Amino acid sequence: MLTNAKKVKGKVDAFVVPEMSSAVMRISSLGGALILKGNGFDTIFQVNCRDRNRLALQADLLAAGASGIEYVMTVNGDDPRFGDHHEAKAVNDLDLIELIRTINCLNNGKDMAGIELAGSPRFVTGSTVNAGASGQALVLELEEMKKKIDAGTSFFITPPLFDSAGIQPFLERVNLSKTKIIPTVLLLKSVGMARYIDRHMDNIKIPAALIDRIQASPDRVSECIKIASENIAMIKKEGFGGVLVSTIGWENRLPEILG
Repeated sequence: MLTNAKKVKGKVDAFVVPEMSSAVMRISSLGGALILKGNGFDTIFQVNCRDRNRLALQADLLAAGASGIEYVMTVNGDDPRFGDHHEAKAVNDLDLIELIRTINCLNNGKDMAGIELAGSPRFVTGSTVNAGASGQALVLELEEMKKKIDAGTSFFITPPLFDSAGIQPFLERVNLSKTKIIPTVLLLKSVGMARYIDRHMDNIKIPAALIDRIQASPDRVSECIKIASENIAMIKKEGFGGVLVSTIGWENRLPEILG
């Protein structure tokens, strides 16, 4: 983790440290964030509703704040049934809105029981939004997004984006100058991966021309890296609040993507 992070130091603003995404057991987000923080990197500490009750969530948040971590990403957490420890029990003591409100409460110097803290963190809180939703699903997504903003959310990360036209209905209902939207740029690894995502993953569309482009390339890996770089440039040009680059195990390719 540190080896790959050092290769792009100065080229990224912060590293998002997932909290056991896909319910697969890994080092905790807090542990990973503290390691990166101790080596001079800004981090975004991810917390989820799945793994801890309200006591443990608040304790971890206070530990992160006391360690100088300023950014928090809130997610529900994937169902343990789909991970590598199927017998694990999800906690879900708080739902996502309650978790966001809890962070805002800590920022204001009180815990969930209303007890005043000796000090308080100063977290900037983020969450997710399915910008690719359409129809009634988009209406519900925007309603949930407003609840998150009212609860204290400052920025939103979207699923992977390959063409801004794919989220045009969302963009028509959101003011990018007032709401910080950070699309994800996903590094594709193969034609098969691109086709699978396009066919089976909700809210993510990959243009057929892009898949054909990878198929026709004599060096498909290099082409996928080039596409990721172009997508970052496209998102910057569109005026979004930033870009989350996701490489899914190919972190060693980050220097090539970022240039």
